[in-house]
Amino acid sequence: MRDYHFPGRSAVFAQNGMAATSTPLASKVAIQILESGGNAVDAAIAAAVLLGVCEPQMTGIGGDCFVLVKPAGSDEVVALNGSGRAPAALSADALRGDGHKVMPLHDAAAVTVPGAIDAFCRLSKDYGRAGLATSLAPAIHYARAGVSLAPRTCFDWQRAEPFLQGAARDFYLLDGTVPQPGQVFRALGQADVLEKIALQGRDGFYTGEVAEDMVDSLNAAGGVHTLDDFAATACTYTTPISGTYKDMDLLEHPPNGQGATAILINNILSHFDLPALDPLGAMRAHLEAEAAKLAYDARNRFIADPALTTRLDHMLSAETARKLADLIDPKRAMAAPEKISESVHKETVYLTVVDRDLMAVSLIYSVFHSFGSGLASSKFGINFQNRGAGFSLEQGHPNEAGGGKRPMHTIIPAMLRQNGRVIMPFGVMGGAYQPNGHARFVTNLVDYNMHPQAAIDAPRSFSDAGEMTVERGYSDAVRGELAELGHKVTIPDVAIGGAQTILINYANGTLQGASDPRKDGCALGY
Repeated sequence: MRDYHFPGRSAVFAQNGMAATSTPLASKVAIQILESGGNAVDAAIAAAVLLGVCEPQMTGIGGDCFVLVKPAGSDEVVALNGSGRAPAALSADALRGDGHKVMPLHDAAAVTVPGAIDAFCRLSKDYGRAGLATSLAPAIHYARAGVSLAPRTCFDWQRAEPFLQGAARDFYLLDGTVPQPGQVFRALGQADVLEKIALQGRDGFYTGEVAEDMVDSLNAAGGVHTLDDFAATACTYTTPISGTYKDMDLLEHPPNGQGATAILINNILSHFDLPALDPLGAMRAHLEAEAAKLAYDARNRFIADPALTTRLDHMLSAETARKLADLIDPKRAMAAPEKISESVHKETVYLTVVDRDLMAVSLIYSVFHSFGSGLASSKFGINFQNRGAGFSLEQGHPNEAGGGKRPMHTIIPAMLRQNGRVIMPFGVMGGAYQPNGHARFVTNLVDYNMHPQAAIDAPRSFSDAGEMTVERGYSDAVRGELAELGHKVTIPDVAIGGAQTILINYANGTLQGASDPRKDGCALGY
C-alpha cells in the first residue's frame, strides 16, 4: 500500500460505515450518527453543519451546497442543487454603472441567498432516517461548548483576517485577534439559529427573526436583498452528468456547477498515453495543465444558471475533446487558451459518508472565498458567502449577473462508477482547482494504479491565471523542465486543495476511507 519507511497515512478500513471529513471531530460525529441508527444522509448533514463551527473560514450556514446521493440498494445517483440565487433586484447594469468590470469579492453585491440550509432540510426529509433535529444536535452542542481549533484552520484564518468586516470581526476574532491552534471557538448565535431550524425546519432560517437579521445586515452593507428573496429559496433535484475515462465513469453535478469541466479534462487527456509517463514527471504535469487551460476556457464560456447553459452537450462531446487535444503542443505551454480554442467553440469543505446499507453521500459545502464576503449578520453572526463573485459582468454572457439567477459555481461533488456500480464517492476542495483535482484523482487511480490514499497524497500542480503552481512534492528538476516548456512556475504558499474519498469493495464487504493530509481531517469507520 505504501512505503512504511516514509511518513504517510494508511488507508482506513471498516465494514459497517465510513466517514471522511476535513476535521476529526466531524468524522467522529458522523460515525456516532451511524452507530446510533442514522443513515449516511443523517451523518453527512451532521458533519457538514458541524464543520461550519470547526472551519468557519471554509463553510457555514450562510453558504451553498451540492450533493450526490446513491440510495441504499440502488446504483442510481440523485443530484441535489443547494445553491442560492441572486436577489431579485441585482443588476449587472447598475454594477457596471458603478465602475465595476468584474464582480466585487467583499461586497454585499456578491452575496447570493444561502441555499445549503434549504437543501439539508429537504435531503433529511426525503432520504434521512433519524430526523433533522438529530443531525443538527451535535453542531448545536459544539457551537455552545466550543471546539478546539486545528492548525490548518488557524493558518487559513490568519490569511483571511484582513477581509473580515464589521460584525464579522466581532464574531470571528477572539478579543480582536486571530485564534491560535488549540484555542476554543464558540458560535453562540449560530447555535440559536440551528435550534430554530431543528424546531421549525427551513422556515426557522428563511423567514422570521433569522431572515430579518440577514436582510437587515445585508441592506446596511449596501445589498438589495429582501425577505421575499429568502422566503423563495428552494433547492432543486437534478440528474448527474457523466463521462467515461477508460473503464471508469465519472459522475458529476450538472451546471451551474463546473463538473462538466472535470469530464472535459479527462476526455482531452484520454488522447494521450499517460500510463507511459512518469506520474511525478514534467510531461504528465504539462499535458494536464494544457488540458485544464482548454477545459476552463470552455467552462468560462458556457457554464451558467442551469436555464441558461445551452452548450453542455458540446462540452461533453468526444469530438470537442479530440479537437481540443489536437491544440496541445507537448513541447510548449500555451499562453492564452481562449485565442487558440475559438475554432473549437463557436475556500470549501468536502465530506463523504457510506453506511452499512451502502447508501453513499458525496457532499460539498462552502462560502466560496475564505470567510466568503467577509460580512456577517449583526445579531446571529451568520457569515455570508460571496458566490455572486462567480457571475460575469460581460453584457450578454450566459453567466451575466442578474436577479434570480444562480451563478457559475466552483464546488462539485463526484462519484465513480465501474461496471454499472457506484464504487467511490469523492471530492476535491480548492476553489477553481476542483475540476483539475477530479481529473488528476481519476488518472492517479486508473492510469497509475494508485490506491485511494496514495491518489490523494500525491503531489499536485495547477495552471491558472497565467501561473503554474507546483507543490513541493515535485522535484526542483521537474519544476525546471516545466519552466523550459514555457510555464511560469511557482511554489504555492498553501498546499493545493484537499480531498476525501471512500472506496466500496463489494467483493470483500469492506469500505476503504482516505483523507487528505493537506487538511486537518481523517477518515473513520466502525
